[in-house]
Amino acid sequence: MDGRHGTWGRILHVDLSTGEVEEERPDAPFYERFLGGLGLGAKVLWDRHRPGTGARDPESIVGVLPGLLADSGAVFCGRFLVVGKSPASGGWCEANGGGRFGPALKRCGVDGLFVRGAADRPATLVLDGTGARIEDASDLWGLDAIETEAVLRARHGAGAQVATIGGAGERGSALAGVVTDRGRIAARGGLGGVLGWKRLKAVVARGDRRIGVADRARVTALTRAFLRRTPPESPVQPFLDDRLLHLFGWYMRSSPVQLRSPAFLFRAAMARFGTSFLTAMSALDGDAPVRNWGGISDRDFPPERARRIGPEILHGLEFRKYGCASCPLKCGAEVRWTSPEGVEHASHRPEYETLTALGTLCCVDDLQVILRMNDLCNRAGMDTISAGSAVAFAMDCFEAGVLSAADADGLDLRFGNAAAAEALVARMARREGLGDLLADGVRAAAHRIGPGAEALAVHCGGIETPMHDPKYDPGFLPVYAWDPSPGRHTIASFQYNELQHLEATFRRASSPGLLSLRRSRFQAEGKGECVAVGAFYRMLLDVAGGCLFGTQIGGGLPLCAWMDAVTGIERSPDDRLVDGERVYQLRHAFNVREGLHARRDQIPHPRVWGRPSLEGGPHRGVTLDLEGYARSWYEALRWDPVTDLPPPEHLRAIDLPEVVEALGGPAGDQGAAYSKSMV
Repeated sequence: MDGRHGTWGRILHVDLSTGEVEEERPDAPFYERFLGGLGLGAKVLWDRHRPGTGARDPESIVGVLPGLLADSGAVFCGRFLVVGKSPASGGWCEANGGGRFGPALKRCGVDGLFVRGAADRPATLVLDGTGARIEDASDLWGLDAIETEAVLRARHGAGAQVATIGGAGERGSALAGVVTDRGRIAARGGLGGVLGWKRLKAVVARGDRRIGVADRARVTALTRAFLRRTPPESPVQPFLDDRLLHLFGWYMRSSPVQLRSPAFLFRAAMARFGTSFLTAMSALDGDAPVRNWGGISDRDFPPERARRIGPEILHGLEFRKYGCASCPLKCGAEVRWTSPEGVEHASHRPEYETLTALGTLCCVDDLQVILRMNDLCNRAGMDTISAGSAVAFAMDCFEAGVLSAADADGLDLRFGNAAAAEALVARMARREGLGDLLADGVRAAAHRIGPGAEALAVHCGGIETPMHDPKYDPGFLPVYAWDPSPGRHTIASFQYNELQHLEATFRRASSPGLLSLRRSRFQAEGKGECVAVGAFYRMLLDVAGGCLFGTQIGGGLPLCAWMDAVTGIERSPDDRLVDGERVYQLRHAFNVREGLHARRDQIPHPRVWGRPSLEGGPHRGVTLDLEGYARSWYEALRWDPVTDLPPPEHLRAIDLPEVVEALGGPAGDQGAAYSKSMV
């Protein structure tokens, strides 16, 4: 590869223990199979991450990768990936980040950066287009993520982009991510904590090499046509307010006939409010979990409380719109808020997941406190989903008598106590007191607390569960539970498929129709295939460095056509979907090689699927068919319930002979290793 077809043909491997930098130049067939971004990351970790190596072992590998379409002229394709082994789940992990770091890394002339080993003192990796060098970062250790970025940009020039860890990462927290753009975080799975164990404080990208593409005119034409179909301004945008969103939420909650999610309305709401438009509406319709997944929204967090942290009030605090690299939508924003000391601060507007995890889940409706907790997490480099889940778990334990007042550091950890929630988040960032116990996630905390705690620790395979309830959209259940990187809300769901209109691109995708019966969503039979197609499409998106929201605003994101135009390799959309499945199955094979079995080791907490069912609210009496969804998912993925692998002939058909060679199939050597029946 020569830099003219979307890839540089160059991967850097840095050993932090020795300071050695190795340059790898894969051949053309490597790129044809794995393309870039997540695909490249999955292949390199499969080849180089020694089986059985723990996430916190010095020899574990963490990769940082731009997408295939980064800096190519394709819009919504500026995101980057961090990949490695999760200290929380013990298996495969990818974390997805926005901002402007992805294209900057691509401009350094690399398709991926991988680090192993551990530095003997804090270190920074600097890439400038000629290679990578290690610099001493002792003076940065102890600075928060936003302070670190400011220092490094001043040191290396305003054009430098920085990906860094904060205090949570320095302390090895399994809730820590990688921070860019003053608070955008590749958050999930704890890879920031792994970098902390390696004493890698930051990666600085300051390259200026523009990637070439096979057909620049075609890329430009595809982009212009897509933008004409999806203008950010919408006639309905000025009419969107709390009342209209409340009405829509009430319809989604109560109507037995469900309308296909309208992409034009999603686009308008995102342009006006960002993901915060969902906050109050989701508490009403049942999308948002309440009171550590055990509450009833009508009773514990009714609409009048949800609106206190909803889009209208946040919109009034905005002073600047924000968009990641190559984003025409600009769904982010910066807001101003005042500390208790009277000092004015500016930060990124909290996303829906943050508002719900730190708000609805904990029954906290004080927006000023949530803004402060969000800023604290951004500076510490801590995942707000997991942080909020840990607070809600602690509150549940406190009210159930599992944690005493002494265990809780004297905090009154009753649900709704905003001051106590804020104090606990600060303790988690610093690993102090109860915060130290929670800093590695609720599964690890429950194990340390002992009897009574495990029943209250809501997670999927060790990863705290996201803020979209599968009892509202059961399409989330298979990917929360059995995805190789469990507990992810960005992989696939029924609603995503409705917004993405995948049936217009892929023959394997089925149309959800304009109208559907609400009760049909709870029928598990055949639903695995629908979610699997969405998951394979998501893999393509992560190969490209694409944004999920770009696929949901209508207009049909020309992802496959962009790939053809950039690489110069023409493939049908259905063949591209096979490329996505190849990445999906390789991630899963990584876990199988590590001794994990999805159905045995990634059991979702009963509250997630409705056992016991709730006595009121939008999910009254709803219990999902967990076994039915498991069967349907395994059928769609062709996983054998014993070996957890597809048959060898299927692995060869999707061009994964290395998995067959290493692990075999149902008839191979793995059968004895995984002889336990499905849980």
